[in-house]
Amino acid sequence: MDKKKVLLVGESWVSSATHYKGFDQFGSVTFHLGAEPLVAALKDSPFELTYMPAHEAVNGVPSTLEGLKAYDAILLSDIGANSILLHPDVWLHGKTYPNRLKLLRDWTAQGGGLAMIGGYFSFQGIDGKARWSRTAVEEALPVTCLPYDDRLEIPEGFKAKVVGPADHPVLQGLGTDWPVLLGANEVVLKTGTGVDVLATLPEDQGGHPLLVTGTFGQGRTAVWTSDIGPHWLPQTFVDWPGYATLWRNLLGWLTAR
Repeated sequence: MDKKKVLLVGESWVSSATHYKGFDQFGSVTFHLGAEPLVAALKDSPFELTYMPAHEAVNGVPSTLEGLKAYDAILLSDIGANSILLHPDVWLHGKTYPNRLKLLRDWTAQGGGLAMIGGYFSFQGIDGKARWSRTAVEEALPVTCLPYDDRLEIPEGFKAKVVGPADHPVLQGLGTDWPVLLGANEVVLKTGTGVDVLATLPEDQGGHPLLVTGTFGQGRTAVWTSDIGPHWLPQTFVDWPGYATLWRNLLGWLTAR
């Protein structure tokens, strides 16, 4: 049986630091990959994962529907809309270029499986800089973004409130006692048929959506408003056997069209 092809876009960053030692100082730059837990969870699974770090996405995200159709599911994680919207032909050379946010929406409508995963540059993100609000991608998601900084920083931790039925394909085998999470992006549920809330933050933390599935045209969509890994999703969650089950279930649902 052929594996389902999944594209993960984002989950990388570069950090620049300046070190001061008395009179002297020097700089350093480090590169970070944030999706290693998910990559490990999908090893030897029914899914073939292509991991496209954020700096590669600017050029690498396909610019045609045919290119997008090479994938059964696409995950957008911790990457701002500008990285996909502003190709170098536009940003550096003032040329026209296909709007890849609209292409992602249309690909979903034609049967693709699209998901957004939370982070500082997901949904609207830190200082509102992720800029997914009022985009074509938002049209396809089962939630809408706030127009400002949407982070829910919860350093004391919270446990998900599982509200979907235990026999839902995404929730099978997970139970209701999930490990602690440390944050999420605040979003607003869309109304209408096809939107299913599977898990939320607890009521004392606002009851905001955590895991939501939906449909768009012939495609399926989902959001997980917390992180793939630290810091919002601690190592204890990664080490939980349900971590791999959650992502395999979710991808199975996204691609079961």
